[in-house]
Amino acid sequence: MIYGTFPPWPNTLSATWIILGAICAVAIVVDEVRHPQTMWIMKVVWPLTALFGTVVWFAAYYAWGRNTVDASLKADGQPFAAMVMKGTSHCGAGCILGDIIVEWSAFAFPALAVWFGWHTVFNEKTFAIWIPDFIVAFLLGIVFQYFTIKPMRGLSIGAGLVAAVKADIASITAWQLGMYGLMAIIQFLWFKPAYGGIAKVASPEFWFAMQLAMLAGFATSYPVNWWLIRSGVKEKM
Repeated sequence: MIYGTFPPWPNTLSATWIILGAICAVAIVVDEVRHPQTMWIMKVVWPLTALFGTVVWFAAYYAWGRNTVDASLKADGQPFAAMVMKGTSHCGAGCILGDIIVEWSAFAFPALAVWFGWHTVFNEKTFAIWIPDFIVAFLLGIVFQYFTIKPMRGLSIGAGLVAAVKADIASITAWQLGMYGLMAIIQFLWFKPAYGGIAKVASPEFWFAMQLAMLAGFATSYPVNWWLIRSGVKEKM
């Protein structure tokens, strides 16, 4: 792996954007203490998505996610596009958490990348890490969806798991494809030729790139969630 040497401006920009996301996430957590969500999983979803969506998701939280008195009635009174935004964010929260866990785990324990094909199948460590990234993101996404769809529909544990998988498999796959695509463009078509190598995990540039990649994941997953919610496979939120 060859890591790049970055000039001050991308480092400053990256650090600023990461701090902005953290501030937005903390502000949402503080507000949720004062105005608890009726659906507990959304207490996790909104701060996680604010880490990459920064002020846009912070504004969306205040517009559509804050202090839900009756989730079903509130959802019925919102624009359908806002419901899809929340449904897509709900899916993406599992992807975000999964990527954070796996990327830092692989940084701390490089053997993890070897287990998934680094040096044998892939020359680039990045591609090997994307396999556990997807697996963990998928599992967490299903957990997030399960704790939404099961209580809303009053399902058994087994039926809730089946419904959660049906609701999120296409959504999570679309998110990860968009995220991987832009991350590859940034790392291998921008950073590598411009700065002599890719950004390492323990750098602001990497996580700024991840913030942008998550926005791409949201963009590719949004139309899928539109169809899933319109067809009744996913619940309105």
